[in-house]
Amino acid sequence: MILEIVSPEAKLFSAEVTSVTLPGVDGSFQILNNHAPIVSILGKGVVKITASNFAFAKEVASKFIKLDDQNYTLAITSGTIEMKDNKVIILAD
Repeated sequence: MILEIVSPEAKLFSAEVTSVTLPGVDGSFQILNNHAPIVSILGKGVVKITASNFAFAKEVASKFIKLDDQNYTLAITSGTIEMKDNKVIILAD
């Protein structure tokens, strides 16, 4: 599935991913390939991205923390998520 993460300053990430784990306001949840359509509010926490290949723009790379070759995290304070047609869009602060 395609994941896009957008902040008020810039597009932080756009690539094919395996899964994304998100800090929902009622608890953490995970989205996998071909997940049902969903719109949700995000709370303060960490977005965990799992993918086989990562490429970040130099100006935003410092926002991400590498766990291993296939997992990165991004701390957010709030946001929203939409999953539709195998594309996840995160609007994050």
